[in-house]
Order: sequence, then C-alpha cells, then structure tokens
Amino acid sequence: MIAFVSGRFVTKLPSQVIVDVNGVGYELQISLNTYSAIANNESGKLFTYLHITENAHTLYGFFDSGEKDLFLQLLSVSGVGASTARVMLSGLKPDEIIKAIIQNNTKQLESIKGIGRKTAERIVLELKDKLGRQQTDKPDASYLMNTPEADALNALIALGIQKNNAEAALKKVISPENNKLTLENIIKLALKNL
Repeated sequence: MIAFVSGRFVTKLPSQVIVDVNGVGYELQISLNTYSAIANNESGKLFTYLHITENAHTLYGFFDSGEKDLFLQLLSVSGVGASTARVMLSGLKPDEIIKAIIQNNTKQLESIKGIGRKTAERIVLELKDKLGRQQTDKPDASYLMNTPEADALNALIALGIQKNNAEAALKKVISPENNKLTLENIIKLALKNL
C-alpha cells in the first residue's frame, strides 16, 4: 500500500495531479478541496489511497490525513463508491460534510451533485455515530492546527494525562503574554498546572 507520495507537482488539474517522485510520475485523483490546498505549491506531500476494482487500480490523493480518513469513512457506506466520495469532498469541505452528517442535515448532503435523498439518509444513518464519537475524541478547535499547543496536548495525552485535564492545564499556561514559549516549556508549565 502506498501511504503517501512526496515530490514535484508536474501537472495540476482540479480533479487530478501528477507527482514526480524521483523520476517516477504518480497520477492521483484528487478533490477540489485538495486542489485548492495545493494550487499555489510546486511540490508537496499527498496522502494516498489505492482503490482496486476489476477494471482499474486508481490512486487517490489527499492534502491531509483528515480528508483521507473521511474519504475512507464514506467508502464504507453501502452504495457510496470512490467517485461519489471524491465528488462529495469536492462539493463540500470535509468539516462541512462531517457537520452535516452529525447534525442529520441530509438537505446539505443532497446539495452535492449525484447525492440523492436515499444516499444522504444512508450516509447519515451509517456514519453519524462513528463521526460523532471521533469528534468528541478530538481536542477542541483551538488545538487542531499543527502548533506547539497541539503538540503539547498530544504529548500530555501520550504521558497518560486525560484529555480534559491536559486541555485545562494548557489553557492556564497559554496566553498572549506567553506566546514565545517553546514546546518543552509549554509541557513543563502544563504539568505544573495539573
């Protein structure tokens, strides 16, 4: 399985990118979401999923692992294929799809080309609980970006500290006055505030 490809973007189209990895060109099918993220980049890393059918082996590329995870969740729904999942990720941003599913908003899902009422209802039925649990397991939005705060939260959780306690400790430590703290100092101060 190819987990990701990293290289120079030779060709970029809204639905496809060719990545030159040390002289080998990988053709990846992408969503508009991924295209928007890489449109101004000459090179980069894309997470991948190899979809194998009787007639083809198709490599799909994703700007981040969250989009790839959602793509795989959508594939798990009966009647949703790789093309439909990619169209969904082109029609709405991943967080908008997740929000629509969790909130039972089938109308928003139906607004995507090719998604009818029954498919939207099936997606909500099969994924609402899974995605709802995943969202509650994630840290709050202020920590979702790849920042020292996010890294500190992950480190504290890895040390066995419960997520709620780790978040509370970090909120005590992180302030506009302390914005120059290193990751190591953030973790040390947070541990003192537990």
